[in-house]
Amino acid sequence: MKVLRSALYVLALPAVLFTTWWVFSAYSTNVYFPSLRRILGVFPATWFEGGWNSRIVVDGFSSVWRLAVGFSLATLLALTLGTLIGLSSRARAYCEPTLELFRAIPAPVLVPVISLFAGIGDEMKIFVIMLGCLWPILLNTVEGVRAVDTVMIETAKSYHLKTLRRIQKLILPAASPQIIAGMRQGLSVGIILMVISEMFAATSGLGFTVVQFQRNFALPEMWTGIIVLGMLGLFASLLFQVFENRSLRWYNGMRQASRDS
Repeated sequence: MKVLRSALYVLALPAVLFTTWWVFSAYSTNVYFPSLRRILGVFPATWFEGGWNSRIVVDGFSSVWRLAVGFSLATLLALTLGTLIGLSSRARAYCEPTLELFRAIPAPVLVPVISLFAGIGDEMKIFVIMLGCLWPILLNTVEGVRAVDTVMIETAKSYHLKTLRRIQKLILPAASPQIIAGMRQGLSVGIILMVISEMFAATSGLGFTVVQFQRNFALPEMWTGIIVLGMLGLFASLLFQVFENRSLRWYNGMRQASRDS
């Protein structure tokens, strides 16, 4: 029941927005802003025609695969570096200004540079996604590890827990609320960079398909691509919320107990 209620909360606003769009575009004659009815009319043929060779399978799989690999690599790298930096005050003093500098550089401006040495294949797109996802996860991991209660760490040391065991059983779980907040930010950035990198140079992917529709002046089909990207973002958000609720069950329970007391 709780899951159903959460799903209703998530879907309510998109439903209102789609209804508003349908009503206000019903009699549109503008070639650039066709009616939602016309857009949805070409939707099945555009994305589902062809079975396993349809655009939703071929281009959707390409985009999701690049996003999943880039995001996973960024998470792995950020957790490793963030834990090492967060545990050492000296490392933080040396690294944090540099990390802030690199974080301030928008990843999209690096796409032309990265394509010079990484080519225009999947490697370039995965690298761009990884680079964009890295900074929010890394900085949140550093901050989360730094904020772990020193009394808990000293207590763990007094029980002769080895460093790896302390990281696994105490530090990472204690820092997990902030780490997961960083992962959520990183996922949003990753979706944006997935589309941008596919728009620059690609032969498949959702971003590539949207640009192809725009160049061929197939504007209703182009709008269907934007809807597909929105649905992908919504699905990714719901999936991440399930992961977040499972991973932070202890934290949410602790907060609920604190509110009830």
